[in-house]
Amino acid sequence: MSSRYISALSFRWLTPLYDPLLKWGMHEETFKRRLIERAQIQKIQPGQNVLDLGCGTGTLTLMVKQSRALANVTGLDGDPEVLSIAQSKAAQANVNIKWDQGLASKLPYPDSSFDLVVSSLVIHHLTGPDKLRAFQEVRRVLRPAGWFHIVDFGRPFSLITRVQARIMFNLEEAADNFTGQIEPMLQQAGFSSARETEKINTIFGPVWFYEAQKPKGLISG
Repeated sequence: MSSRYISALSFRWLTPLYDPLLKWGMHEETFKRRLIERAQIQKIQPGQNVLDLGCGTGTLTLMVKQSRALANVTGLDGDPEVLSIAQSKAAQANVNIKWDQGLASKLPYPDSSFDLVVSSLVIHHLTGPDKLRAFQEVRRVLRPAGWFHIVDFGRPFSLITRVQARIMFNLEEAADNFTGQIEPMLQQAGFSSARETEKINTIFGPVWFYEAQKPKGLISG
């Protein structure tokens, strides 16, 4: 099966609305700050490598870099249009971030390249097979004992989130998220300690934080 790329908000003509929608509709900085806290970005050592998988317009990537200025931060996305926006943001903030174009299911990096990988609202864009391939790729490019931190849609946890999930079930490729398949897929991809950690609700439905660690003795693959 070939990979299917879905642009931000599904259609390229909606790309200019992506940042305002996330900022005002989902209060993205709140959950992205929490992702940075959970990933303990501040403890990343100078010179260590952090990847923002599916960086979009670079909001999280920029926050990571500003949280740990001496880390080497890379943002990767498959859409050149959003990467251009991300580059402009970084230039305005006067920070040095590496921007790469590529797909989550086929990362353009050698084995064991990164100490930490983060991802925000990207996984629900991927088909089921591509989710698994992406998780396998993240495990490959992580160094032994490296962590993968995700924030994305997840299983309902209340009456209102069950209603929201029912409405949003066919959004892009979010069905795996809403049926609680992210944690099992991370385990299937070979991560240890894969788990859901905490949850919040948004106007679009339940969002969960996930974390998974590459086994300490696994050098590559």
